[in-house]
Amino acid sequence: MSAKVYFLPLPDGVSVAEQAAAMRKIYEASGADEVFGARDFVAIKLHVGEKKNTTHVKPELVRELVEKVKAKGALPFLTETSTLYKGERENAVKHLLHAHRHGFGIDNVGAPFIMADGLTGNTEYEVTINGELHKTVKVAREIMSADAMLVVSHPTGHPAAGLGACIKNLGMGLASRMGKMRQHSAMLPEVLTDKCRFCQKCLKWCPQEAIIEKTGKAYIMTEKCIGCGECLAVCRFDAVKYDWGAESGFMQRSMAEHAYGVVKEKQGKCFFFNVMINMTKDCDCFNVNQQKFIPDIGILASADPVAIDVATLDLTAKANGQTLAELAYKHHNARIQIEHAAKIGMGSLDYELITL
Repeated sequence: MSAKVYFLPLPDGVSVAEQAAAMRKIYEASGADEVFGARDFVAIKLHVGEKKNTTHVKPELVRELVEKVKAKGALPFLTETSTLYKGERENAVKHLLHAHRHGFGIDNVGAPFIMADGLTGNTEYEVTINGELHKTVKVAREIMSADAMLVVSHPTGHPAAGLGACIKNLGMGLASRMGKMRQHSAMLPEVLTDKCRFCQKCLKWCPQEAIIEKTGKAYIMTEKCIGCGECLAVCRFDAVKYDWGAESGFMQRSMAEHAYGVVKEKQGKCFFFNVMINMTKDCDCFNVNQQKFIPDIGILASADPVAIDVATLDLTAKANGQTLAELAYKHHNARIQIEHAAKIGMGSLDYELITL
């Protein structure tokens, strides 16, 4: 059966105030508040962007959702998890302070920010899914305690998965630290010695201390590497190489199975928004001030996390000749994550687009 995906088109360069008004309009039109009731704990999953990132979804849009949830007598809270890599979001203390600096404090948004995976990312719950890769997945525990969930995703390209949208926001964004490590486990990098200048940035930022000096170059100890990709992110000399073609498929399928673990026990209690504004080649985890690389399109809303990502690819292809993922990382097939999510029962590849 086709899923309903609501679409509110927006002009390129739309102001934040207009974005917030659009979020309010699509929320009301899509019936998003049917997934929760009075006194429900409602988790609002978002991404606050890394330190220098300016293209993430703005707090004004999230505040609209907070106000809607409160108006129905429910109890909203913002939520996220810690990252594997070092940065402003590597633990709860740094993450919450950083979120406040980016405007996601309770004084500005109207709801508390609660880290779903605890202080250091290892507060978790194991969910049985009987997937093709995993029989169980480890997700952030406080998500399991919430009664309902609103998920705000910002579609971008992604160097490992091609596409970072709703499925990634769920699967990578709400996995515990161990869950994240499992998703990255088959994607091990290597250093190209002819390009390495031994600047030592990768040694400094490796969360597992898996990189050492060997004959004057960086060397990755595969037995310690978790495949988080931090070395790729910090290298400025293209000296870190991944076997993308062999391992991206595994990561995408694993990510989809972790996403399924997040929503599996909340059937009928989740609603999803994809904000197709300020879309960039790389995800909001990158500690750089990126520039959008395709024009703004609008906002999508759906109760189906698979269909909303299919619609995201379709609409970006219609507007640009190629999908967001193809434009960002053509060597990846980003539909692997979407098709696998549908295959394991997370949602539908077929949808009805309802344009507002």
